[in-house]
Order: sequence, then structure tokens, then C-alpha cells
Amino acid sequence: MRFLIVGDVVGKPGRKILQAKIDRIRQGFHIDAVIVNGENAAGGMGITPEVCDEILALGVDVITTGNHVWDKKEILGYINQQPRLLRPLNYPEGVPGRGSMLLEFKERKWAVINLSGRVFMSPLDCPFQKVNQEVEYLKQFTNTILVDFHAEASSEKIAMGWFLDGKVSCVFGTHTHVATADERILPQGTAYITDIGMTGSQDSVIGIEVFEIIQRFLTQMPFRYRVAKENLWLNGVIVDTDDVSGKALSIFRISIPFEEETRVQGGIENGRLKGIFEV
Repeated sequence: MRFLIVGDVVGKPGRKILQAKIDRIRQGFHIDAVIVNGENAAGGMGITPEVCDEILALGVDVITTGNHVWDKKEILGYINQQPRLLRPLNYPEGVPGRGSMLLEFKERKWAVINLSGRVFMSPLDCPFQKVNQEVEYLKQFTNTILVDFHAEASSEKIAMGWFLDGKVSCVFGTHTHVATADERILPQGTAYITDIGMTGSQDSVIGIEVFEIIQRFLTQMPFRYRVAKENLWLNGVIVDTDDVSGKALSIFRISIPFEEETRVQGGIENGRLKGIFEV
């Protein structure tokens, strides 16, 4: 299977470029399934039922989240009703929502797990122990398992990649909004990248207006953050997996500006994405 995984969508500008590009990426790269991190999709922090429905209507299969999942109170009564909206698996028992989902594409089952890190973040349950248990359960149904590890510390993310090498198809990091250049396939067949980046304004500080963030650093006074709107880019990865073993065949990082007819690499040759597509 071929997966498009889109990095943290920030506010309406992020949704705008997602809407503008997703169909052309899906067609140009022959994408089978789409995963989007949407925890900042509503006003830059959190997600609402309306925004969730809007993203799913684009043909997105699963929306993952992270530490901002509860920022919009409306989501509390909605998340149990929408199985395709995930929250981190390692929240304590009794918390609304679910941390994983099993899906099917052309009679091929695949699964997504959403996790939150603990270093410099909220002290949730151990993500390593929780994901180990969940992978064992999901392996009854499929070998194709993708993990969104929403974490701050690169060391914690890298450790998770090695911990799950050979157990899942892909471990991709989210949360920092800055794409890393360390995409690779680990020795036992798991695709890995520390962070897939952000979908939103590049002329910003991780999606927020530059002036307001600088003033916060200069003065240490609170400012109302506004989502930046200019120079929109979609960031993420495309991952190919073997249908039987679930092992990764390739991982390819994409970074696409809003302007029309952007040329990016694509296709597959000798197990790696090659060629040119306009998206």
C-alpha cells in the first residue's frame, strides 16, 4: 500500500492548502490511504467537529492528534462518535475517544496508532508499554501498522523508532512543526522520520504570526496568537509498504508550496520514489 501522511495542519490556512493539493497528490502519486495530523486545525490549537468533518470530507482516512486534542471543548462530546478521529493511546483509562483504528482498503487491512511523548510534555502513561500491547493486539488482523508519535524530544522519538523496528510499518513524528531530514528504513523494515513537518504558513513561527511570537520572547508578556496566512506549504511523507509482511519499501519526504503546477519528485524505481509529478 502507498500512504500519504500529512504533517500538523495549522488553522484555516493549513486546511486551505490541504484542500487545494490533496486530490492532485493522491492522483499523481497513486495514493491508497491518507493520514493527517489535525490537532491544530481549528484556529491553530485543537480541532472542532466541523473542522474534523471538513478534513474527512476531503477523502482523508484517519485524523491523528496530540497534546492539543482537548483544546476545543466541543470535541469532548464528538470524539466517541467519530472513530476516524484519534487521540493519543496513552491517555489514562476512561478518557473519551480511542488511540488506534483498524481500517480496510481493497480487502487489505491496515491500522494507525496515535501516541504522545512524555519528555517536556504531559506525564501520560508510558507510550512504549502502551504501544507494545496495542501492536500485539493489532497483529492479529494486519502487519501494516503506522504510528504517529506526537512528541517534543527527538531522542524520545528516535528511541520509539528503534523500539518498534520490525514490529510496525512506519513510525512518524509530529508536534514540532519542523520537518527533519532523517527519513530512513531501519534495519528490520520500519520506515522512520523524527518529524514530518507542518502544513501551513512558512512565513511564521511554527504556524503563528512572527511578530507576536517575537514579542512574547522579548517581553515574556502574554499575546493572543494569530495563525499566519502567507506562503503556505504542505509537508509530509509518502510511505510504501509490502502488503503481506507490512515492512516498509520506501519513505519519501514531500514539501509542496501552494502555487500551482509545483513540480515534485514521485513514482517508484528500485524500491524508491522517483520521477516528476505536477501537484
